[in-house]
Amino acid sequence: MKLKYHIFAGILTGVAGMTMTSCSSDFLKEELTTEYSTDYLNTNQGVDQLMVGLYNNLRFHYGFEWSYSTTNYGTDEFCVGADGSNAMWNDYISNLSSAISTVNINTTNAYDVWDNMYAGINAANTLLQKVANGYTGKQADEANGTAHFLRGFNYFKLVSQYGGVPIKTEPSTSVEREFTRATAAEVFNQIESDLLAAYSELPASASAVGKLTKSAAAHFLAKAYLWRASEINDSWNSGTKAADLDKVIKYGDEVIAQHPLATNYADLWNYTTVDGPNEQLSEIVLAAQFTSSEATKGKYGNNVHLYFVSKYGNLPGMARDIPGDREYQRLRTTYYTYNVYNHLSDSRLWKSFRTKANMNYATTTGGMSFKAGDRGEMFILNQPGDTRYDAVQQNAKVKDLETDKEVGTTFVLYPKDANASSESLIDDKYIQYYSSLTKYTDGSRNTISAEPGNRDGILARSAEDYFFCAEAYIKKGDYTKALTYLNKIRQRAAWKAGEDRESHVDGGAAWREGALGWDVMAGDKVKGVGIYSNRSSYYESNNLVLGSLDPLASNLDVTDITSVTSLPAEDQAVATKLGVSKAYDVAMCFLLDEKTREMCGEFVRWEDLARTKTLVSRAKAFNKGAAPNVKDFHCLRPIPQTYLDIIQKDGHALTAEEKQAQQNPGY
Repeated sequence: MKLKYHIFAGILTGVAGMTMTSCSSDFLKEELTTEYSTDYLNTNQGVDQLMVGLYNNLRFHYGFEWSYSTTNYGTDEFCVGADGSNAMWNDYISNLSSAISTVNINTTNAYDVWDNMYAGINAANTLLQKVANGYTGKQADEANGTAHFLRGFNYFKLVSQYGGVPIKTEPSTSVEREFTRATAAEVFNQIESDLLAAYSELPASASAVGKLTKSAAAHFLAKAYLWRASEINDSWNSGTKAADLDKVIKYGDEVIAQHPLATNYADLWNYTTVDGPNEQLSEIVLAAQFTSSEATKGKYGNNVHLYFVSKYGNLPGMARDIPGDREYQRLRTTYYTYNVYNHLSDSRLWKSFRTKANMNYATTTGGMSFKAGDRGEMFILNQPGDTRYDAVQQNAKVKDLETDKEVGTTFVLYPKDANASSESLIDDKYIQYYSSLTKYTDGSRNTISAEPGNRDGILARSAEDYFFCAEAYIKKGDYTKALTYLNKIRQRAAWKAGEDRESHVDGGAAWREGALGWDVMAGDKVKGVGIYSNRSSYYESNNLVLGSLDPLASNLDVTDITSVTSLPAEDQAVATKLGVSKAYDVAMCFLLDEKTREMCGEFVRWEDLARTKTLVSRAKAFNKGAAPNVKDFHCLRPIPQTYLDIIQKDGHALTAEEKQAQQNPGY
């Protein structure tokens, strides 16, 4: 099997440099050493360091463009923005194949996830072997638990993307070429064995920030059992489905009990400093740890802050700065995502997306003069039938209610001539401009051009366990019980008494003096002025008088759902467009809508839609790039050509027919 990295070199680099460290944690403090051999892994200290080094495997999921291209593209939530480096993953064109023809160095290869997951598996196999062969230290259970968890975690990623894959449970110390794919059922058995072992071996609470716990194993056990019980496996899962759904609820409930939800949804994204309060919330079950230390940051850092950002640096009075982030424009928000929220009552829309930004230098536009700090950009997320706006883009013609001044540039979701089927802001004319998801914005970087970010990457939070349990009950036919879990999530989403509905916070607030880039901008160089704004367009978008709402008015709350036959208008609209009417299908439609509202852009969407076999219908309905091409076989990824070309059978390279036999259908 081809592995992208020489595993011992990679692990020893991790041991020496501790590339995944979070600078606040004792267990991640490192003693920098430049020379190690593999013999070091036969010592107690070497095993202990190897266990810590394995955590670097978790960073992969936030390290580069594979983070979103294999998880968010090709779904209902996002389509391709102005940069098409990975458009094949969204549009399902012929270039999405076993050997992807790269557009540029940013293109995700067919083998990126495959190779890196197997590198992590080999490292876990090595750790398990070293613990078994003479380790006498004090951390045997934790070391075994770490290795079992990461091996199961990596195999789960592989089976979710590719279906059945080769199983390897012993470390590779020399070239091996004889491999074949196990069935998806066999891979699941390995995942179950590993995660159950991790569940029994890992501690109930972490000895240091970022360390694995029993809850992390429980979360991914619930997720794995739900995967086996999902529609993608209906050809073989009938004998295990009932028991699996009970296990989903068992482990999901356990995580929910151990990890209470954050009080305010905004707390999750209110990143103000490296290793700050938002990275220590009880809701976070597992996060890939990142750091601002250049010595231990590693090759990438957390790069996902780059990919969701709309263009702003070419608008009047606005230049790229640190809190605004670099505008890579990969993921453009779809109209499904804009409209699946209740714009009046669901606070998550306004806490997840940037709808206002400031100018950071003086300018004149539309015959009006502006200074640094004036409002430079506003997105009006309104509804069809709103006749206040003449066009999608307004230049200095729309007032900001709070400042009572014109905004430099305003983008309107529905101008006065639009109807419910209009999607003007998705037209290629506006391909650079959309309301940006700001869950990952990182203002703690040192320079405007810096790509590696410092925020931790959330791999599991207990809110998702509510969805696991709800889906299990839907699959059991108990819709009432399912709604009790979803309503808990909705209750947090509701505006609270006295809450400021214009408030918006994101990681751009993590800037400090000298981090705004004011010294390199054209025009007036005003110290301390950047594009970051802590305000939203809530009142402008909803055509309300500023501050006019009674925060206790019941008709403005996110209400509990009492029946899947009586859903909110935004969910009814989705169900109608998808043509679903049976109770089960409507309930699943509502759950998937709610999961967008709660977890939009959190790198789970493609796998959720693929396993529930809703990928094709939703992509066709809501993603204009994917719609013409997406087919059922796209619920699995192509097996990489690099793997097929290097393996052998009975000592010879595979024939074309043998390669095709190991390939997924359709590729």
